[in-house]
Order: sequence, then structure tokens, then C-alpha cells
Amino acid sequence: MLAMFGLVAAVPSVFAESDFRLACAAQTTDAIGCVTLVLGKAHIQSGFEQKSASVGKKTSQEGRRRIEAGTAIRVGDQVITQSNGTVLINFIDKASVSVRQDSHLEIINYRYDEASPQNSRVKFNLVHGVTRAISGKAAKGARGQFRLNTPIAAIGVRGTDFVVSATESSTQAQVNEGIIVMAPFSANCSTASFGPCLANSLELNGDSMDMIALDFSGSNPRILPAGQSRESEVLPRKVRSQLASSINGAVGSNEGFKEEAFAEETFVEESNATLVATNTTAASIPEAPNPAVASTPVEATPVTTNTTPAPLPVDAALVLTNTTADPVPVDAVVPTPELPSFTPETPAAAAELKTSQLVWGRWAEGKGDLERITLGRAVAAEGKKQTIGDFNYILFRDEGDAVRVDRGLGVVNFALSSAQAFYNSSTGVVAMQVLDGSLGIDFQQNSFATELNLNHELTGQVDFIAAGGFFDGGFFHSRNDAQRIAGAVSFDGTEAGYLFERQLEAGSIDGLTLWNSQ
Repeated sequence: MLAMFGLVAAVPSVFAESDFRLACAAQTTDAIGCVTLVLGKAHIQSGFEQKSASVGKKTSQEGRRRIEAGTAIRVGDQVITQSNGTVLINFIDKASVSVRQDSHLEIINYRYDEASPQNSRVKFNLVHGVTRAISGKAAKGARGQFRLNTPIAAIGVRGTDFVVSATESSTQAQVNEGIIVMAPFSANCSTASFGPCLANSLELNGDSMDMIALDFSGSNPRILPAGQSRESEVLPRKVRSQLASSINGAVGSNEGFKEEAFAEETFVEESNATLVATNTTAASIPEAPNPAVASTPVEATPVTTNTTPAPLPVDAALVLTNTTADPVPVDAVVPTPELPSFTPETPAAAAELKTSQLVWGRWAEGKGDLERITLGRAVAAEGKKQTIGDFNYILFRDEGDAVRVDRGLGVVNFALSSAQAFYNSSTGVVAMQVLDGSLGIDFQQNSFATELNLNHELTGQVDFIAAGGFFDGGFFHSRNDAQRIAGAVSFDGTEAGYLFERQLEAGSIDGLTLWNSQ
């Protein structure tokens, strides 16, 4: 699961084929694509070859520079994103590729034959990280000549929109539309070839919610059922379908790629957030207290019989008898536990929420009737600037005239003021109880630690625990294969807020928090 909504370096997102030369001609005449969206920090490493006019030979022109919207993309270029960076590339054949956070993508070959698309060739190399690719005319016209390599697998397509996550030892992919073919590298599947490999291959199509995976534990790809698929690697299907629909409609027309729709799918952080210190040893991370958790007592609802006019209180777990017949079982009446005070029973009013320096805004309807501490994005943004967010929510901050977090802050402990949390499973979304929590930030050692105590009858008690680095600009985050967290503090250090997500064996939990310093 991540876009700096307020810091999008935007250029016109309408890129018909004839527009590419106009957009990138000032930089190069051999552009095969243009960067149309940059979120956060990313660099481009150029390693292309061109003819030198002075010697008449091909020379290597290499250089690493900050990538910007409008940057030309050429064969041989490598796009490298940092932990808060995401890059969108639109290619000359109307293909789109997004390079997610902490990723490295290399353009090995991109030859588009407009007159004869069947003669086109496309090859990418995902060194590590996550990328999403939406096929253009080249891949659709020459399906046998498209290839995406990872360190251990070859992926071919048959007209597709798919997401791939890769490390040195594993590759996972999920399909939004079309079909992909994954195969391990072998004597019958070379990294140098094009198109899908047939040896030991496995197909996955967009009609499935499953994921295809390959790692060193097995020689062949395997299907991971939807219940085992990690949503931290790819988007939930509902969101993916919505994005695929809007993006595919844009790519197929002259509307271009929807910047707003693309921003929604990324797990985000402010673009100028740089690591101040990397010392996150146990000594430098503040201990997160383990609050005592007491379950909310549930009182039995009085139940009556019809044998007397006066009501007869009876324990809900028992059955009632009448005076003339055998015992008759009566359904136990168990009241629904009330949500603790950390989650308001009804949605908080805008006037109340906007008195704080930090306010959560939501895209569209969010979780609908389950929303408690969020406002519509436009309302939340009034007088405030965007900090962190994801494809559902954005945390807005009142910055005033400040430009940085106050100096001199040491270790600050925060008390949970409000929260909302949800359990997502195949049966739907339900609100969880937020029983208690703790958050400590060491502004000197640049680290944080937090704990949330959650509960629902479907999950039992769940303790969300995280620790990580604190970054310049007042941001903190941490992520691994099972969970992720991203947050921000007010510049005076008195308020904090973060969003979180964790994968469970069956389903996932996610939510939002707001905190006040103690």
C-alpha cells in the first residue's frame, strides 16, 4: 500500500501520439514516452547510446538527475523512486506505467511501429519494487513481443492491466484486466528473449481475484487464493476495478491519464520528507506503553413472559418457562456493544473537527455510514495543507506561518483523542472497537512508537504495534509485508494523526487516528 497530493508537479495529462514530440522535443528527439506525473522523490538514470557528431561513433551518455513531470523517457533509462516517490509514464503508443514507492524500473527496449503494430517490441526490467502497467498499442499489436522481467521471473501479456511486486527472491502479480503469463528463468526461458515463456509457465486472468507468485521455495509459479493475497502489495479489487475503469477509459481516448484517479491508488507522503536520522535502534525508539485493556461489560437485556402483567428480568443466556407448559427456549437477546468513546457514535460535526490543527479528509464517500472522524476532502482542505494519505483519506494540517516542526521538542507522549477502525473481509466491512492506544515521538532521535488496541467479535482483540523513523517536515512512517503506517504531527508538536493497515489471516484491518500531546 503508496502521492503527495499537494505537491504534484503536473504537466498537461493529455498526450496524444502527436503530442509527445512537442512535449519532449526540447530534451531529445528519440523519446518513447514522457513523465506525466511525479509524486515525491524520484530520479532517472540515463544510460542510452547516441551518435557523437565529432567522432561518428556511439557513446554512452550517463547521468542521474531528479525526475520531473515532462521528463523525456528513452530506451535505456532507469526510473528509481524513493520511499515517498511514485512516477507515472505515458508512452507514445498510449501505454501507461506507474513506478511505485521504493522501486527501480529499467526500460530495456521500446520499439513501436505505428504503421505495423505487430512488429513492435517492448521490454521492461523491474529490478525491485512495484509497478503497474496498462498495455498500449505496441503490446496489444505484438503480444508475443512484450516482456516484463524481474530478478527471477519473466512475465508476458495478452492485452492487459496488471500490477507486479518483485524482490531478489520473489515475484507476485495480480491482474486487473486481460491475461499474464509468468515463468521462471531457465535454459528454456532467457532474460534476453521477448514475449512470454512457455516452459513451467502459469497463466492468470483478470476475472480472478487470485494472485500469481513465484519464489525460491518452488521451481514453478503458483496461484495464491484471494484469501492469501496481500493487499499491501496490490490494491483491493473494488478500488482496482474503479481505477482500471477510469484509467482505461482515459487511455483509450484523448482525455489522457486521470491524475486524480492515479493519485488515489498510491500510499502517500509529502515529497520533501527526507530522513533526518537513521538511528532506529532499540535505544532510540521510545517505548510504547502497554495500556491495560478492559473489556466493556455487557448487561443482559430484561426479558419478560406473558404469564404475569409485571416484567420478569431474566439473564439473557437462560430460557424462560411458563407455568403450564414444558420449558420453551427463547432467543437470547444480546445487545450490540457500544463503541468506546474513541470512536464517536455519530459522525463528528465539521465545526468540531476543524477546530483542530489536523483534520482527516476523504475521497468520495469513504466507508459511507461508518465514517466518524472525516470530512469531505474540499471541506477538510479549507485553510489547511495536505500531508499524508492514501487512496481513501488525506490528513490536512493547519501550518500558518510555520515552515517546520518547533525546535527543542524532546520525547512527547500523545493521548488518543479519536479514531475509527474497520475489519475488511470477504463478507464485507464492519467497524471495530478502538479500546485504547499510545503514541510516543522522540523528536531528538527522530523515531516513533505506537500501539492500538482493537476488538471485534470476528477477530478477537488485535494489537496494532509499529515503530519507525521520524522525518523532516513532521512526518513519520513504517511498513513491512504485513502492515504499514503513515502519519504527521502539527508543527507545534501538540497534535498527531496517522492511518494504518494490517493484514490478518483472513481479511485486513485499517483505520485513522488523532492524538493530543499529554
